[in-house]
Amino acid sequence: MSINKNLIDYEKVIRECVKCGMCQAYCPTYRMSRREGAVARGKIALAAALLDGDVELEELLGQDIDMCLMCGSCVVKCPNKVPTHHIVGAVRRRITGDKGMPLIDRGISGLLGSKTLKKTAVKGGALLSPLFLKKIPETSGLHLRFSPSAMRGRTVPKVAFRSLFDRFPEFLEGKKDKPVIGFFAGCSLTYLFPEVGEAAIRLLSGMGYSIFMPKAQGCCGIPAHSLGNGRLIEDLARANVEAFKKHEVKHIVTACASCNSGIGENLADMKEDFRGFTDKVIDLSVFLQQEGLFDTLSAMEKRSDRVQVTYHDPCHLKTQGVTAEPRELLKSLPQVNFVEMENASSCCGLGGVFSLHHYECSKAIGARKIAGIEQSGAEIVATACPGCIMQLQDSINHAGLKVRVVHLLELLSEALNIS
Repeated sequence: MSINKNLIDYEKVIRECVKCGMCQAYCPTYRMSRREGAVARGKIALAAALLDGDVELEELLGQDIDMCLMCGSCVVKCPNKVPTHHIVGAVRRRITGDKGMPLIDRGISGLLGSKTLKKTAVKGGALLSPLFLKKIPETSGLHLRFSPSAMRGRTVPKVAFRSLFDRFPEFLEGKKDKPVIGFFAGCSLTYLFPEVGEAAIRLLSGMGYSIFMPKAQGCCGIPAHSLGNGRLIEDLARANVEAFKKHEVKHIVTACASCNSGIGENLADMKEDFRGFTDKVIDLSVFLQQEGLFDTLSAMEKRSDRVQVTYHDPCHLKTQGVTAEPRELLKSLPQVNFVEMENASSCCGLGGVFSLHHYECSKAIGARKIAGIEQSGAEIVATACPGCIMQLQDSINHAGLKVRVVHLLELLSEALNIS
């Protein structure tokens, strides 16, 4: 039995869209195209027409359902809180269920669904990347990929040969009076930014917690939602829930905004009741605030040579109301002078696999972040999403700015000398 919601399950909220147009000012793809079908109310109208049998699937495929980052920016500002990102997901699942997926999407799905294939591909990429990539700029830590032509000029992170799971056992024993904390690694922290995941685990372990990072966990499911692959979404959901049953954990901590949404908000929206799992999911910055670490950091002596740092809101945290905690963390760091930037909460343009299919549009959306970054005077942009790190650094490199994008955990690790 399918645990994904179908379009009919969203009929009530689809009818609640009053076509007010509030979403127009916040939809990244509408800003680029100015097409009514690209904005949230246009997509809701398409979904309603599909429910009513007024629109053929072939027409939808050629229109605007595909032009959605599923960022949820429209939902935050919608007076009726119509969940457009979930509705678009349901439409995509219906389309792929009836028409199948393109070859490239099937390939991506196969990679996401197989840990063995994913690990092999990453290790192969780590070995071969020096042949195809060059480091530009030297300070960015990211590399420039020259092919394929559709992604020419795209900067990508250096692939790590040793994944996060190669660096730690499944269970790390902590203090007896401390609960066990589950850590959800996700694809990016496991294979592309394992040093960030390592910093999170060392931090939590240093606080005395036992850490459970089950090797059976897989992708959070966000890319599968973007692709409309309903079967993969369900397989990943069940596998991740099952993986964390081996130990009783108080929290399941994430250090990736997309993963937080994938195993939290998205699972909570499914037909099956996963509350025993999703209620434990918590962003690392929220967890650290609750544990009082911010007070400890604020008590540290401020350095005279503090670096100017600004913050970009990942969409998958912003839509869940997690905006203050990352900023408070940065403000508490002794080596950081935090500055707010204009349009900090606007989408970076990555959108899961959106940038793979629509790189030029993705790049244009990312370019809208540049003015705010430049005006802030920041030397570093911190964020809490590996995907945003890649997209923002790509945008910054295209703009020719000498600004680095880092995970806020990297700055926290520096302050606490975590190694």
